Amino acid sequence: MSDHSEASVAPVEAFEPPYYMAVFTTVRTQNQSGYSETNARMEDLVKDVPGFLGMDHAQTPGGLGITVGYFRDADALARWRSDAEHRAAQKRGRAEWYQSYTLHVARVERSHAFTRAQAPESPTAG
Repeated sequence: MSDHSEASVAPVEAFEPPYYMAVFTTVRTQNQSGYSETNARMEDLVKDVPGFLGMDHAQTPGGLGITVGYFRDADALARWRSDAEHRAAQKRGRAEWYQSYTLHVARVERSHAFTRAQAPESPTAG
């Protein structure tokens, strides 16, 4: 949903399946007036949806944006989809901010994660 260069770089953790994910892939228009504020509001709002698990973002240098939202169940995803403020933001996005987008919704059947262990710091010679 936004550029997150200030956020720490780490994927959302793996969750016990099944759960749902919504993959929102976008190409934005030149007119981004009001986008950042609306996007920040949507990110705050979705956190209040019971069953919301987290969100990952990526943006290519060429302008392709990908946001993946994770939800515990279909009901949580439906609550987000039907939220009045979210629906208003979607309408504005189609009218102003998106050249094109796709939305894919899937039920996750398998999930795992990996994190490399931190190497111990080597002592420095004095």
